[in-house]
Amino acid sequence: MILVTGAAGYIGSHLALKLLETGYDVVIFDNLSTGHIEIVDKLKSLNLKGRVVDFIKGDLKNIQEIENVFKKYKFEAIFHFAAFSIVSESAKNPSIYWENNFLGTKNLLDAMKKFNINKIVFSSTAATYGEPNYVPIDENHPQRPINAYGNTKLALEFLMDDYSKAYGIRSARLRYFNVIGADKFQRTGEWHETETHLVPNILKSLNTKGKTFNIFGNTYNTKDGTPVRDYIDIEDLIDAHIKAFEYLKKGGKTDYFNLGTKKGNTVLEVLKTAEIVTGRKIKYEIKEKREGDPAILIADNKKAKEILNWQPEKTLKEGIKSAYNWERANFL
Repeated sequence: MILVTGAAGYIGSHLALKLLETGYDVVIFDNLSTGHIEIVDKLKSLNLKGRVVDFIKGDLKNIQEIENVFKKYKFEAIFHFAAFSIVSESAKNPSIYWENNFLGTKNLLDAMKKFNINKIVFSSTAATYGEPNYVPIDENHPQRPINAYGNTKLALEFLMDDYSKAYGIRSARLRYFNVIGADKFQRTGEWHETETHLVPNILKSLNTKGKTFNIFGNTYNTKDGTPVRDYIDIEDLIDAHIKAFEYLKKGGKTDYFNLGTKKGNTVLEVLKTAEIVTGRKIKYEIKEKREGDPAILIADNKKAKEILNWQPEKTLKEGIKSAYNWERANFL
């Protein structure tokens, strides 16, 4: 039995799906503040390999609620995705980010300590690095976050180091770059009430209301003037989580890994690829660049390849195609 926090959301639901396909029973713990019960219901209806999906609506900020779950089930490991993750919101209201992300995770770790669970795969972020000194960014790059979201995730990495040394709770912290795509069978996908991610916003500009897509800045020192980011497909990302779990099961020590492709694409390249995938012209406007947006963010993924035996396989086009199929089935 595996506990997945935040599995009513984008990445957590894909991980829960993969665990079920792999043959694990799953308990989903989510407060549904940003996730969707429809996703949970879909996972429960699939009956994959006869595996069990239980859902507990609860909040990690309430330690009694998470302890009640640990009393009811015996967990082999935890996958932890539950967090607020909108950078601009974290700058305006850091209090809720520290309460939700940091306090909630500390409660989870304390419950793990109390119930003798010693393996956790943690959803971290490239935002812990801040403005890059060099690219590709490896795990030795200085960590100097420039927003409250990144600060909370970095603080949790330090906390997990301390809990590993003191209590033997081993963690694999996975620092994501830009995640795209959806389940190839449209069983789950990206669904945010306030959408801040590039690919779904490009695709949503195709709706009948004729929304124009905004590109923030075209004077960066890149091939076409628009920012470069490292886009990793959700299926490759989830594969890395499974490999991180296997690494911990084999006795792997607490560690951290970048998850990206070591390739970069400009915003305009992503937009043009979306036009190829959809067969439609996408209207866009150039806006002023946003403060704090680096020109280039690309991952060095050598460590994950060597230690986790992980290799990203999906192309940018494949990621956009699965995202488009999900959007078209549910929103367009």
